[in-house]
Amino acid sequence: MEGEFCECRPLGFVIGLPFALVSLVFCPVGAIMWLIGSILSCLCSCFKGCGELAKVGVNLVKLPIRVLRWFIDQIPC
Repeated sequence: MEGEFCECRPLGFVIGLPFALVSLVFCPVGAIMWLIGSILSCLCSCFKGCGELAKVGVNLVKLPIRVLRWFIDQIPC
């Protein structure tokens, strides 16, 4: 997996870095959403929608890596 991330496209990494840093702001928000959604869905079965809130939170936490990988994939070798 490491070879796939940093193949021969350092330009994509450099271009995507500012956008990844901006999306890094959303990581704490996603972590809080995940925590609240997980706790509420475990406490009571009537909070089934909170499971979806937890999934959105996890996606927000993964956002900076997804942004970097997208930019790296856009630059040809």
